[in-house]
Amino acid sequence: MPPPEVGIVTMKPKPLPLTVELPGRIDPVQIAQVRARVDGIVLRQNFVQGSDVTAGQMLYEIDPAPYKAALDSANATLMQAQSLADRYKPLVSINAVSKQDYDAALAAAAQAKASHEIAAINLGYCTITAPISGRIGAALVTVGALVNQATATEMAVIQQMDPIYFDFTESSTELLKLRQEMDAGQLKTLEPGTAKVTLTLPDGTVYPEPGKLLFSDVTVNPTSGMVTLRAEFPNPKELLLPGMFAMGRLEQAVAPQTLLVPQPAVVIGPNGAASVMLVTATNSVVSQSIQIGSAVGSDWVVQSGLKAGDQVIVDGLQKVRPGMMVKALPVEK
Repeated sequence: MPPPEVGIVTMKPKPLPLTVELPGRIDPVQIAQVRARVDGIVLRQNFVQGSDVTAGQMLYEIDPAPYKAALDSANATLMQAQSLADRYKPLVSINAVSKQDYDAALAAAAQAKASHEIAAINLGYCTITAPISGRIGAALVTVGALVNQATATEMAVIQQMDPIYFDFTESSTELLKLRQEMDAGQLKTLEPGTAKVTLTLPDGTVYPEPGKLLFSDVTVNPTSGMVTLRAEFPNPKELLLPGMFAMGRLEQAVAPQTLLVPQPAVVIGPNGAASVMLVTATNSVVSQSIQIGSAVGSDWVVQSGLKAGDQVIVDGLQKVRPGMMVKALPVEK
Protein backbone atom coordinates (compact mmCIF):
# COMPACT_ATOMS: atom_id res chain seq x y z
CA MET A 1 0.00 0.00 0.00
CA PRO A 2 1.20 3.57 -0.64
CA PRO A 3 2.27 5.61 2.41
CA PRO A 4 -0.57 7.57 4.06
CA GLU A 5 -0.92 11.25 3.28
CA VAL A 6 -0.51 13.78 6.12
CA GLY A 7 -0.85 17.53 6.21
CA ILE A 8 2.20 19.40 7.41
CA VAL A 9 3.09 22.98 8.35
CA THR A 10 6.71 24.10 7.94
CA MET A 11 8.00 26.11 10.88
CA LYS A 12 8.89 29.68 9.90
CA PRO A 13 9.95 32.23 12.53
CA LYS A 14 8.13 35.54 12.46
CA PRO A 15 7.92 38.64 14.67
CA LEU A 16 5.36 38.40 17.45
CA PRO A 17 4.15 41.39 19.47
CA LEU A 18 4.30 40.67 23.20
CA THR A 19 1.20 41.86 25.02
CA VAL A 20 0.11 42.02 28.64
CA GLU A 21 -3.39 42.51 30.07
CA LEU A 22 -3.64 44.91 32.98
CA PRO A 23 -6.62 46.36 34.87
CA GLY A 24 -7.06 50.10 35.15
CA ARG A 25 -9.47 53.02 35.44
CA ILE A 26 -10.73 55.72 33.11
CA ASP A 27 -9.76 59.28 34.13
CA PRO A 28 -10.56 62.64 32.50
CA VAL A 29 -7.79 64.54 30.73
CA GLN A 30 -8.90 67.75 32.45
CA ILE A 31 -11.24 68.41 35.34
CA ALA A 32 -12.31 71.93 36.35
CA GLN A 33 -14.14 72.95 39.51
CA VAL A 34 -16.29 76.00 38.82
CA ARG A 35 -16.22 78.25 41.91
CA ALA A 36 -17.56 81.67 42.93
CA ARG A 37 -15.04 84.53 42.83
CA VAL A 38 -17.37 87.22 44.24
CA ASP A 39 -20.09 87.30 46.91
CA GLY A 40 -23.70 87.50 45.81
CA ILE A 41 -27.03 85.91 44.98
CA VAL A 42 -27.29 83.54 42.00
CA LEU A 43 -29.75 85.09 39.54
CA ARG A 44 -29.59 82.59 36.68
CA GLN A 45 -28.39 79.09 35.73
CA ASN A 46 -27.66 78.71 32.01
CA PHE A 47 -26.84 75.02 31.44
CA VAL A 48 -28.47 71.60 31.48
CA GLN A 49 -27.03 69.27 34.08
CA GLY A 50 -25.11 66.38 32.51
CA SER A 51 -24.77 68.12 29.13
CA ASP A 52 -21.71 69.12 27.12
CA VAL A 53 -20.51 72.71 27.50
CA THR A 54 -17.87 74.67 25.61
CA ALA A 55 -15.08 76.84 27.02
CA GLY A 56 -16.37 80.38 27.58
CA GLN A 57 -20.05 79.38 27.75
CA MET A 58 -21.98 81.22 30.47
CA LEU A 59 -23.03 78.89 33.29
CA TYR A 60 -24.30 81.17 36.08
CA GLU A 61 -25.02 84.84 36.66
CA ILE A 62 -24.52 86.42 40.09
CA ASP A 63 -26.46 89.61 40.92
CA PRO A 64 -24.27 92.32 39.30
CA ALA A 65 -26.06 95.38 40.77
CA PRO A 66 -23.67 96.15 43.66
CA TYR A 67 -20.62 95.57 41.48
CA LYS A 68 -21.99 97.77 38.70
CA ALA A 69 -22.55 100.54 41.24
CA ALA A 70 -18.99 100.08 42.53
CA LEU A 71 -17.69 100.34 38.95
CA ASP A 72 -19.67 103.53 38.34
CA SER A 73 -18.26 105.04 41.52
CA ALA A 74 -14.72 104.01 40.61
CA ASN A 75 -15.21 105.48 37.14
CA ALA A 76 -16.31 108.86 38.57
CA THR A 77 -13.36 108.91 40.96
CA LEU A 78 -10.98 108.09 38.12
CA MET A 79 -12.37 110.88 35.92
CA GLN A 80 -12.04 113.39 38.74
CA ALA A 81 -8.48 112.34 39.61
CA GLN A 82 -7.37 112.30 35.97
CA SER A 83 -8.90 115.73 35.36
CA LEU A 84 -7.00 117.20 38.31
CA ALA A 85 -3.72 115.69 37.11
CA ASP A 86 -4.33 117.05 33.61
CA ARG A 87 -4.96 120.61 35.00
CA TYR A 88 -1.80 120.50 37.13
CA LYS A 89 0.46 119.34 34.30
CA PRO A 90 0.87 122.73 32.47
CA LEU A 91 0.86 124.68 35.76
CA VAL A 92 3.78 122.85 37.32
CA SER A 93 6.12 124.03 34.52
CA ILE A 94 5.44 127.72 35.43
CA ASN A 95 5.58 127.03 39.16
CA ALA A 96 1.89 127.87 39.58
CA VAL A 97 1.52 124.44 41.25
CA SER A 98 4.16 122.79 43.37
CA LYS A 99 5.89 119.65 42.10
CA GLN A 100 4.71 117.88 45.25
CA ASP A 101 1.04 118.67 44.54
CA TYR A 102 1.42 117.49 40.93
CA ASP A 103 3.04 114.21 42.05
CA ALA A 104 0.21 113.68 44.52
CA ALA A 105 -2.36 114.25 41.76
CA LEU A 106 -0.61 111.72 39.51
CA ALA A 107 -0.53 109.15 42.32
CA ALA A 108 -4.23 109.71 43.05
CA ALA A 109 -5.05 109.20 39.35
CA ALA A 110 -3.03 105.96 39.24
CA GLN A 111 -4.74 104.68 42.38
CA ALA A 112 -8.16 105.58 40.98
CA LYS A 113 -7.30 103.70 37.76
CA ALA A 114 -6.34 100.59 39.74
CA SER A 115 -9.58 100.78 41.75
CA HIS A 116 -11.52 101.11 38.50
CA GLU A 117 -9.81 97.99 37.06
CA ILE A 118 -10.58 95.99 40.23
CA ALA A 119 -14.23 97.07 40.10
CA ALA A 120 -14.43 96.05 36.40
CA ILE A 121 -12.88 92.67 37.18
CA ASN A 122 -15.33 92.01 40.03
CA LEU A 123 -18.25 92.93 37.77
CA GLY A 124 -16.93 90.47 35.18
CA TYR A 125 -16.78 87.73 37.84
CA CYS A 126 -20.57 88.01 38.17
CA THR A 127 -20.78 86.06 34.91
CA ILE A 128 -19.53 82.51 35.58
CA THR A 129 -18.21 80.87 32.39
CA ALA A 130 -16.90 77.38 31.62
CA PRO A 131 -13.07 77.31 31.84
CA ILE A 132 -12.83 74.17 29.64
CA SER A 133 -15.00 72.24 27.20
CA GLY A 134 -16.44 68.97 28.47
CA ARG A 135 -19.30 67.27 30.32
CA ILE A 136 -20.77 69.29 33.20
CA GLY A 137 -22.20 67.48 36.20
CA ALA A 138 -24.89 68.43 38.67
CA ALA A 139 -25.61 72.05 39.58
CA LEU A 140 -24.17 72.38 43.09
CA VAL A 141 -26.01 75.66 43.77
CA THR A 142 -29.48 76.80 42.76
CA VAL A 143 -30.97 80.11 41.68
CA GLY A 144 -31.39 82.29 44.78
CA ALA A 145 -28.47 80.73 46.64
CA LEU A 146 -25.86 82.97 48.30
CA VAL A 147 -22.34 82.21 47.10
CA ASN A 148 -19.20 83.38 48.86
CA GLN A 149 -15.79 84.44 47.62
CA ALA A 150 -13.97 83.69 50.88
CA THR A 151 -14.97 80.02 50.88
CA ALA A 152 -14.89 79.83 47.03
CA THR A 153 -18.31 78.18 46.83
CA GLU A 154 -18.17 75.22 44.41
CA MET A 155 -20.90 75.61 41.79
CA ALA A 156 -20.27 72.81 39.25
CA VAL A 157 -17.63 70.38 37.95
CA ILE A 158 -16.64 69.98 34.27
CA GLN A 159 -14.69 66.97 32.96
CA GLN A 160 -13.08 66.74 29.54
CA MET A 161 -14.35 63.54 27.91
CA ASP A 162 -12.59 63.45 24.52
CA PRO A 163 -9.83 62.39 24.52
CA ILE A 164 -9.72 60.53 27.82
CA TYR A 165 -7.05 58.74 29.88
CA PHE A 166 -6.73 55.10 30.92
CA ASP A 167 -4.47 54.74 33.98
CA PHE A 168 -3.21 51.28 34.89
CA THR A 169 -0.36 49.62 36.77
CA GLU A 170 2.20 46.93 36.03
CA SER A 171 4.44 44.95 38.35
CA SER A 172 7.92 46.45 38.61
CA THR A 173 9.30 42.88 38.58
CA GLU A 174 7.74 42.12 35.19
CA LEU A 175 8.85 45.48 33.81
CA LEU A 176 12.44 44.84 34.96
CA LYS A 177 12.43 41.37 33.37
CA LEU A 178 11.16 42.84 30.09
CA ARG A 179 13.92 45.45 30.01
CA GLN A 180 16.59 42.84 30.75
CA GLU A 181 15.36 40.72 27.83
CA MET A 182 15.46 43.79 25.58
CA ASP A 183 19.02 44.60 26.68
CA ALA A 184 20.04 40.99 25.98
CA GLY A 185 18.68 41.26 22.44
CA GLN A 186 16.01 38.61 22.98
CA LEU A 187 13.27 41.15 22.34
CA LYS A 188 12.99 44.13 20.06
CA THR A 189 11.83 47.43 21.49
CA LEU A 190 8.90 49.25 19.92
CA GLU A 191 9.47 52.60 18.30
CA PRO A 192 8.49 55.56 20.54
CA GLY A 193 4.82 56.38 20.14
CA THR A 194 3.96 53.04 18.48
CA ALA A 195 2.96 51.07 21.60
CA LYS A 196 -0.76 50.35 21.18
CA VAL A 197 -3.32 49.77 23.89
CA THR A 198 -6.75 48.20 23.44
CA LEU A 199 -9.54 48.15 26.02
CA THR A 200 -12.02 45.51 27.09
CA LEU A 201 -15.04 47.13 28.73
CA PRO A 202 -16.83 45.79 31.83
CA ASP A 203 -19.48 44.07 29.67
CA GLY A 204 -16.78 42.11 27.82
CA THR A 205 -16.90 44.09 24.58
CA VAL A 206 -13.73 45.46 23.00
CA TYR A 207 -13.59 49.26 22.71
CA PRO A 208 -13.40 50.04 18.95
CA GLU A 209 -10.81 52.83 19.17
CA PRO A 210 -7.15 51.92 19.88
CA GLY A 211 -5.19 54.05 22.31
CA LYS A 212 -1.56 55.08 22.58
CA LEU A 213 0.77 54.79 25.55
CA LEU A 214 1.76 58.22 26.83
CA PHE A 215 4.24 57.41 29.60
CA SER A 216 5.44 54.95 32.19
CA ASP A 217 6.04 56.39 35.65
CA VAL A 218 9.66 56.66 36.75
CA THR A 219 8.93 55.64 40.34
CA VAL A 220 7.72 52.43 41.96
CA ASN A 221 4.95 52.53 44.55
CA PRO A 222 6.71 51.29 47.70
CA THR A 223 3.51 49.77 49.08
CA SER A 224 2.34 47.78 46.06
CA GLY A 225 5.56 47.46 44.05
CA MET A 226 3.68 48.63 40.95
CA VAL A 227 4.55 51.16 38.23
CA THR A 228 1.84 53.48 36.88
CA LEU A 229 1.26 53.73 33.12
CA ARG A 230 -1.08 56.04 31.22
CA ALA A 231 -2.70 55.66 27.79
CA GLU A 232 -4.86 58.12 25.85
CA PHE A 233 -7.98 57.08 23.94
CA PRO A 234 -10.24 59.02 21.56
CA ASN A 235 -13.73 59.12 23.02
CA PRO A 236 -15.97 60.81 20.43
CA LYS A 237 -19.13 58.94 21.50
CA GLU A 238 -18.26 59.30 25.21
CA LEU A 239 -18.56 55.56 25.84
CA LEU A 240 -15.67 55.77 28.29
CA LEU A 241 -16.74 57.48 31.50
CA PRO A 242 -14.49 58.77 34.32
CA GLY A 243 -14.20 56.22 37.10
CA MET A 244 -15.02 53.25 34.84
CA PHE A 245 -12.83 50.16 35.29
CA ALA A 246 -11.54 48.34 32.21
CA MET A 247 -8.94 45.79 31.14
CA GLY A 248 -6.13 47.14 28.97
CA ARG A 249 -4.08 45.07 26.53
CA LEU A 250 -0.67 46.65 26.00
CA GLU A 251 1.91 45.84 23.33
CA GLN A 252 5.25 46.01 25.15
CA ALA A 253 7.84 44.60 22.73
CA VAL A 254 8.34 42.32 19.74
CA ALA A 255 9.91 38.86 19.80
CA PRO A 256 11.56 38.93 16.33
CA GLN A 257 12.06 35.17 15.80
CA THR A 258 9.02 33.36 17.17
CA LEU A 259 7.81 29.92 16.14
CA LEU A 260 4.07 29.22 16.32
CA VAL A 261 2.67 25.71 16.15
CA PRO A 262 -1.04 25.00 15.51
CA GLN A 263 -2.77 23.78 18.67
CA PRO A 264 -4.28 20.64 16.99
CA ALA A 265 -0.74 19.45 16.22
CA VAL A 266 0.30 19.40 19.89
CA VAL A 267 -0.32 16.33 22.05
CA ILE A 268 -0.38 16.91 25.80
CA GLY A 269 0.59 13.78 27.75
CA PRO A 270 -0.76 12.67 31.15
CA ASN A 271 2.24 14.27 32.85
CA GLY A 272 1.62 17.58 31.08
CA ALA A 273 4.49 17.15 28.61
CA ALA A 274 3.85 18.44 25.08
CA SER A 275 4.99 16.78 21.85
CA VAL A 276 4.44 16.93 18.11
CA MET A 277 4.95 14.56 15.19
CA LEU A 278 7.52 15.62 12.58
CA VAL A 279 8.17 14.45 9.03
CA THR A 280 11.90 14.03 8.39
CA ALA A 281 13.83 14.63 5.19
CA THR A 282 13.41 10.88 4.39
CA ASN A 283 9.59 11.15 4.84
CA SER A 284 9.58 9.14 8.09
CA VAL A 285 7.65 10.17 11.22
CA VAL A 286 9.38 11.06 14.49
CA SER A 287 8.00 12.25 17.81
CA GLN A 288 9.47 15.49 19.18
CA SER A 289 9.07 16.84 22.71
CA ILE A 290 8.54 20.60 22.88
CA GLN A 291 7.90 23.32 25.42
CA ILE A 292 5.01 25.62 24.73
CA GLY A 293 4.23 29.05 26.11
CA SER A 294 1.19 31.24 25.76
CA ALA A 295 -1.59 30.82 23.23
CA VAL A 296 -1.81 33.22 20.29
CA GLY A 297 -5.13 32.72 18.56
CA SER A 298 -5.25 29.04 17.49
CA ASP A 299 -1.48 28.55 17.89
CA TRP A 300 0.96 27.86 20.72
CA VAL A 301 4.19 29.82 21.14
CA VAL A 302 7.09 27.33 20.94
CA GLN A 303 9.69 27.99 23.62
CA SER A 304 11.98 25.07 22.73
CA GLY A 305 12.08 21.78 20.81
CA LEU A 306 11.48 23.06 17.28
CA LYS A 307 13.53 25.00 14.76
CA ALA A 308 12.92 26.76 11.47
CA GLY A 309 12.26 24.29 8.64
CA ASP A 310 10.79 21.52 10.82
CA GLN A 311 7.73 19.91 9.20
CA VAL A 312 5.00 19.45 11.82
CA ILE A 313 2.08 17.12 11.12
CA VAL A 314 -1.25 18.90 11.62
CA ASP A 315 -3.61 16.62 9.68
CA GLY A 316 -3.72 12.83 9.83
CA LEU A 317 -2.15 12.39 13.27
CA GLN A 318 -4.55 9.56 14.11
CA LYS A 319 -3.16 7.34 11.32
CA VAL A 320 0.59 7.70 11.92
CA ARG A 321 3.11 6.51 14.49
CA PRO A 322 6.85 7.05 14.86
CA GLY A 323 8.92 5.26 12.22
CA MET A 324 6.18 5.18 9.55
CA MET A 325 6.78 6.43 6.04
CA VAL A 326 4.30 9.10 4.95
CA LYS A 327 3.57 11.45 2.06
CA ALA A 328 3.70 15.05 3.32
CA LEU A 329 1.33 17.61 1.83
CA PRO A 330 1.61 21.30 2.80
CA VAL A 331 -1.41 22.76 4.61
CA GLU A 332 -2.37 26.43 4.45
CA LYS A 333 -2.42 27.92 7.93
